[in-house]
Amino acid sequence: MTARTTAAPAPLLVVGDALLDHDLTGRAERLAPDAPVPVVDGVRRHTRPGGAALAAWLAAADGREVTLVTALGDDPASNDLRELLAGRVRLVELPLDGALSSKTRVLAEGRPLLRLDDGDGRAGDATHEARRAIAEAGAVLVADYGRGTADALREPLTRAAAHVPVVWDPHPRGEHPVPGVRVATPSATEARAFASRLGGAEEQEHDSELRTAARDADTLVHAWRAAAVTVTLGGRGALLSHGGTPLMVPSPVTAEGDACGAGDRFAATAAGLLADGELTENAVRGAVHAATRYVAEGGVRSLGTLDTDTGADADDERRPAAPDGPAEDALRTAARVRAAGGTVVAAGGCFDLLHAGHVALLQAARRTGDCLIVCVNSDASVRRRKGDGRPLVPQADRIRVLRALECVDAVAVFDEDTPERLLGELRPHIWAKGGDYALAELPEASLVASWDGQVVLFPYLDGRSTTGIAERAALGPRPEHLARTGPRGRR
Repeated sequence: MTARTTAAPAPLLVVGDALLDHDLTGRAERLAPDAPVPVVDGVRRHTRPGGAALAAWLAAADGREVTLVTALGDDPASNDLRELLAGRVRLVELPLDGALSSKTRVLAEGRPLLRLDDGDGRAGDATHEARRAIAEAGAVLVADYGRGTADALREPLTRAAAHVPVVWDPHPRGEHPVPGVRVATPSATEARAFASRLGGAEEQEHDSELRTAARDADTLVHAWRAAAVTVTLGGRGALLSHGGTPLMVPSPVTAEGDACGAGDRFAATAAGLLADGELTENAVRGAVHAATRYVAEGGVRSLGTLDTDTGADADDERRPAAPDGPAEDALRTAARVRAAGGTVVAAGGCFDLLHAGHVALLQAARRTGDCLIVCVNSDASVRRRKGDGRPLVPQADRIRVLRALECVDAVAVFDEDTPERLLGELRPHIWAKGGDYALAELPEASLVASWDGQVVLFPYLDGRSTTGIAERAALGPRPEHLARTGPRGRR
């Protein structure tokens, strides 16, 4: 199957156990007088989707049509979760025996101090609507949190895995994935526990994390009869195994921050990319990049929430608008980074025949901030600027190559001759340009300054230009080169 060429991402079905998560955040500057425990002052309470509901929320934030099959009841936590998901995710409900599970974290200066778990509800029997949703799905993510939803739907999930991509994010308290899943995504700790339970090799004292993960992944591929197992390794990236020698997919950058929900971000991205027709290797690479960005941009702090202390529960705070244009991914990225207090960097150009000079500029620009958004001229814009023979590489291919760079977080296209309109929407802190420009030549310089942004020039890599490369290619090999190599091009 080849990757989809349409702009709209493919729909995704998420099956699993929904949770309701709360964060109590404040300051801890003293200890209690009656016990050596910190006192948290200035507490604010934030409520957000958790478990499979978080995975569905994140997939919807990618612009997908998302349906969530999960168990909900009549308890207050279930009702709060319905309210959070309304307008973003379509719900197909199973009955819930008991109250919806929720977890509450107490944090001071962003560091967790304590976690409280409440609610022991479990999914009831499968419904006809849930079975039909699985039968009609083009791709499925199973977010198993060990509370019975995946167990209740095991039979239809087994049938689905034989026909469509199924990603299974397992839980130590849940059952193993159904046979035939496209990829299972345990963490290193989970993979070790599953492999040990299956009689896999014991971890040796001097084994590295990678060696242990590779051995566990190999065990699970065969025991689970999965097409692939990806062991997530936190900030290091992920290890993808089809059985035998694995593929290491490293994180593009070191991201420090709250990793809560990073596993859901990884699984939702991988499942979405497989739904779009990507190969497993590309889906895992995209998932590693997405999880890294998620942590760097503030993790769950970048999500819309219900703020029950301040009453800030308006739709515009907890339900970002659904994407409706090609720049929406870039706009979301900029908004998340800005909300987390980070620095948004943007760079622009035609990027026709991407060369070493382009890459050097983009890498340098990314190092100055927390995300890099590339503003690229459309084909029509390039043609007006460069002539009828350009672009040499069409817009869709230029976007794909740019997105493949580890230093690039998002790409947005503009159709005008200059990117002022797009910049006005992104409002980057830094607008990066090559050192062959002078500030006086940049019509967008005054615009960037209007919101206290800064234009930064980076050294130009001499001798690299698209025009020069195209001209040399048109001339063909030089005669002295042919004389040296012979008619067959060999020495």
